[in-house]
Amino acid sequence: MTDLFAGLISSKTRISLLTRFFFNPGTKSYLRELSKDLNVSSNAVREELNQLTKTKLLTSEKEGRNVFYSANNDHPLFPELKSMVSKVIGLDQVVDSILIRLGDLEKAYIIDDYAEGKDNGIIDLVLVGNIDQYHLNDLSRKTERYIKRKIRSLVMTREEFKDFIPKLENRPNFLVWQRQAKK
Repeated sequence: MTDLFAGLISSKTRISLLTRFFFNPGTKSYLRELSKDLNVSSNAVREELNQLTKTKLLTSEKEGRNVFYSANNDHPLFPELKSMVSKVIGLDQVVDSILIRLGDLEKAYIIDDYAEGKDNGIIDLVLVGNIDQYHLNDLSRKTERYIKRKIRSLVMTREEFKDFIPKLENRPNFLVWQRQAKK
């Protein structure tokens, strides 16, 4: 995953933090949570968070006893970093190779770990529409080999998705693709 960034950034902790925050910019995390999730000492995480905050790539906000960090959407490099992280994760390949070729796809969500910016090697997708399952499986297998990650898909009709929305709202998620309304 980090091969692209490794040549540019020497700190693996910094790469993990950038990936976490710029993959899903809505993510907010605090020091101990990050330390635990990344399996890195809190001092190492603190040092990198301080550097990223000092350069204004991350913002910090105190809530109670915790300081929460998030990507700075207003930073001039935000669009480029978000794009680079998507390429590192392989999300751009998922969108290009799978989502836009499925036919009658209405919406696509990433859920669970990847929605929180955690790269666990499995991308969980919720796909809404009338989709050919055989074609989806074939495209997924080809894309998995290329991005070196497993893709798990949950395919739903529009009606099934309406019933699923309350469950989706209780899980980390973000919309990665939506069919544009015809004008």
